Amino acid sequence: MIVCIAEKPSVARDIAKVLGATQTHDGYMEGNGYQVTWTFGHLCTLKEPHDYSDQWKAWALTRLPMIPPRFGIKLIADKGVEKQFKIIESLFQKADEIVNCGDAGQEGELIQRWVMQKAQVKCPVKRLWISSLTEESIREGFKTLKDQSEYQSLYEAGLSRAIGDWLLGMNATRLYTLKYGQNRQVLSIGRVQTPTLALIVNRYHEIVNFKPEAYWVLSTVYRDTTFTATKGKYGSVEDGQKDLQSIEGKEFFVTGIETKKGKEAPPRLYDLTSLQVECNRKYNMSAEQTLQTIQSLYEKKYTTYPRVDTTYLSDDIYPKCPGILAKLTPYASLTSPLAGKKLPKSNKVFDNSKVTDHHAIIPTGVVPTGLSFAEQKVYDEVCRHFIAVFYPDCQFATTTVLGKVEEVEFKTSGKQILEPGWRAVIKPSASSDDSPDASASRRDALSVENDEEKTLPLFTKGEHGPHKPQLAEKWTNPPKPYTEATLLRAMETAGKLVDDESLREVMKENGIGRPSTRAAIIETLFKRNYIRKVRKSLEPTPTGVELIGLIHEELLKSAELTGIWEKKLREIEQHKYEARQFLEELKQMVTEIVSKVMLDTSNRRVAVTVEEKPKKTAPKKSTTKPKAVKSAPVESNPDAIIGQPCPLCGKGHIIKGKTAYGCSEWKNGCAWRKPL
Repeated sequence: MIVCIAEKPSVARDIAKVLGATQTHDGYMEGNGYQVTWTFGHLCTLKEPHDYSDQWKAWALTRLPMIPPRFGIKLIADKGVEKQFKIIESLFQKADEIVNCGDAGQEGELIQRWVMQKAQVKCPVKRLWISSLTEESIREGFKTLKDQSEYQSLYEAGLSRAIGDWLLGMNATRLYTLKYGQNRQVLSIGRVQTPTLALIVNRYHEIVNFKPEAYWVLSTVYRDTTFTATKGKYGSVEDGQKDLQSIEGKEFFVTGIETKKGKEAPPRLYDLTSLQVECNRKYNMSAEQTLQTIQSLYEKKYTTYPRVDTTYLSDDIYPKCPGILAKLTPYASLTSPLAGKKLPKSNKVFDNSKVTDHHAIIPTGVVPTGLSFAEQKVYDEVCRHFIAVFYPDCQFATTTVLGKVEEVEFKTSGKQILEPGWRAVIKPSASSDDSPDASASRRDALSVENDEEKTLPLFTKGEHGPHKPQLAEKWTNPPKPYTEATLLRAMETAGKLVDDESLREVMKENGIGRPSTRAAIIETLFKRNYIRKVRKSLEPTPTGVELIGLIHEELLKSAELTGIWEKKLREIEQHKYEARQFLEELKQMVTEIVSKVMLDTSNRRVAVTVEEKPKKTAPKKSTTKPKAVKSAPVESNPDAIIGQPCPLCGKGHIIKGKTAYGCSEWKNGCAWRKPL
């Protein structure tokens, strides 16, 4: 019997359907020589300190650092987990072969390997590696199963990451809590969490300490068109007034007209981070919301594997693209110009050297039905970007008009779209996040759109006439606070401001965190009351500010140095670095940090930030009952994992009652439930 183990019940059902395992049992499906079972994400976790030694039960500075001689795993303490593991263990003991059908990534590999280790698997194990859950993809995947040993480095990288997080998190959290926490608050320290908090705190200090400086800009209006002095900013009002007085009452002369044609390539396909950035910018969706939404679209077979860090496709996807485009019937008006033609194959889209485990996020061609509002928006983004990469470049003309009054030179410019090309598919939208952190391509797209609205009259070289000059006082602005969008970009590039897309691709090697974990890191900072959201801006709380202030160890809070550690983890996966060496370096670093902090005699303490609760107000009497949300059919929401977001309203989370699973927002009208 061949036993297949997936990461979720819904994925297991898809696989079982393809394999012909149609008989349903408690915890698995069977048929056609296969048994298909599943985990609920992590069933196992690394042991806690007290599992290794009774001395580590109590928090004490004298017992740090905690470095187990050998790390072990244990089942998560949950009755549902324990029950499912016993079923899996029983199937594994009788199996002739096992197929690891976990998510095709580092975390998916770790989840399933731990379960197999706990069950003491001894039979051969194969690996299913697919980028979408369509029937075609699953069938192809089972035809090309590989031995699990080929993914050993992937497992070692995931294991090193988990152990590294344990070593630093467990030791540093106890260390800083006992030393600076006033016995009132746990001060959580993390390998990625703390450098991310440091980015927000450092930006906060830049804003608070910023001293605005005045400058002056000289401009003039000629024929209802504003021209700006080419000298740029004036450092003093006297210099500006001197030029202003010299041109008042004099005629404006057009001295030159220059028109240049340019083109703009389509935006790149989405990786997870760029999708999270765009959805936060356009729809104010959090990184976690976007991740959950695109994960849902993947599990429903509408899009490919989402937890990716590349914007490229491999060459083998190119022959499939016409078929995918043809199936995108909701976008027929956009795909019809491409039908029957050979699709362009740009190296900005197809590049095997830029694709490792998975390619960029694209639609599968399966036409979606019953999407939520968030799913509609995210799916639309993915589809339009996929269609746009096969469209021609946007062609535009830039006209620059030069002018002069006495010795003061002026200029103005405008753009005109000649051929929209891919802009017929993706129309730029106004953004409140047009900041230095925003990508160059995004700002360019916005500038083309804005300049397009600024149409220029027809000027002739040598013409002249009256004008209305003015000297305007302006002030320098502080850096903008991080939003989730700009913070994700900063995490991706280890805190460096990188506009160029190709350079950013290179810098991903040194980014902090992984695309799939960055959203969770940001959510953790919220839960710890280290940061808060003010409209779209992220601000540190007093606790967050003070915590970063008292950390002197750069390795704990430097995004750049943490990025180097992240690069080593990627190199472990690529067989370029030894996992043992990485962990030895981490152990040494943890030991040094403990020694340095223990020697601190400053007696500093961190302020406690308590989550702000809304003021209680007397409820208004109402004769009407809360409007109930129509209950979704159980078939479309088959999984009921405690703590997961509600699949109907998205606001609450799944809780367990006496007779059924339900949404925690049921008092506010959500009617989602599933019988036990």
